Amino acid sequence: MRKYEVMYIIRPDVEQESVQAITDKFQGIISNGGEVTKHDVMGKRRLAYEIEKFRDGIYVLVQFNATPEVVSELDRVMKITDEVVRSMIVKDVS
Repeated sequence: MRKYEVMYIIRPDVEQESVQAITDKFQGIISNGGEVTKHDVMGKRRLAYEIEKFRDGIYVLVQFNATPEVVSELDRVMKITDEVVRSMIVKDVS
């Protein structure tokens, strides 16, 4: 298993319960063949530029160990989740 880091931005108009449900869904995908080492909901922050008419977003940072298959499934689900406006998965080299 390799180390990865994902940061994703959730729309600012999403309820707090929905934010928790979204993060739980993504952690469930990672746990199915990997393990979460760090999970941090950074809260609502100003975006550097407007994305889909939103100026703010709820940032979430997750560090995890997983196989490439888990990473591709996580990326696929993030792309089809309407509440996520941006996401990026990178391999952690530290």
